[in-house]
Amino acid sequence: MREFKVIETTWEDSSHELAVIRRQVFVIEQNVPEDLEWDGIDPQCRHVVARDFGGRPIGTARLLPDGHIGRMAVLHSWRGKGVGGAMLECLLTLARQAGYAHVMLNAQTQAMPFYAKYGFQSEGDAFMDAGIPHRAMRLNLSTVS
Repeated sequence: MREFKVIETTWEDSSHELAVIRRQVFVIEQNVPEDLEWDGIDPQCRHVVARDFGGRPIGTARLLPDGHIGRMAVLHSWRGKGVGGAMLECLLTLARQAGYAHVMLNAQTQAMPFYAKYGFQSEGDAFMDAGIPHRAMRLNLSTVS
């Protein structure tokens, strides 16, 4: 049984708690500059939040209007407990419901095996983003149930 739940939310309703998680994971842990983290498109995205059973936010991710998945972040103490996978599955459901034929993401290279478990395939060469090596990955939703 999971010790958390994942729900869809909006930036308008949950921006503070989503920002707290992203700031902790990306800005503090990974040294991503603040100006790169806050790209101004959050209000147009669909967001998910994972909460523990006490209601505290423990993870977040978003689906951009163009079908990109991004800003997947799980608090350190919750990693390895299925939170990322549950959020990804929720985003994939949202993408299917929206009629996307495929979704894309830019995975940190160390996270590529995680996304590959869900059927994502890498495309192109590695590139640096915010000083962290990444690879583009794609999942065709029409071939995955």
